[in-house]
Amino acid sequence: KIREPLLMVGDRWKSIDIWVDVQGGGIMGQASAARTAIARGLVAWIKDPALAESLKKYDRSLLVNDPRRKLPKLPEGRGARKRRQKSYR
Repeated sequence: KIREPLLMVGDRWKSIDIWVDVQGGGIMGQASAARTAIARGLVAWIKDPALAESLKKYDRSLLVNDPRRKLPKLPEGRGARKRRQKSYR
């Protein structure tokens, strides 16, 4: 999954070294973050608008982060949405 942007670019990336450091989250979240960072770096380095369009057509998450986050737990319930039952009948 991390190598997808490299495979789409072809041989144009072989003249650079790529080093990515990710912290926090799970394994798949880190893989997705590394994939996005590699794709953004390649687009900035190659400076080809057609490459950015082809990456977006393949998978939009290569260049755009997913804004969804976990809702925090609220004080009157057991979770973000779950509430205590007010009454029975």
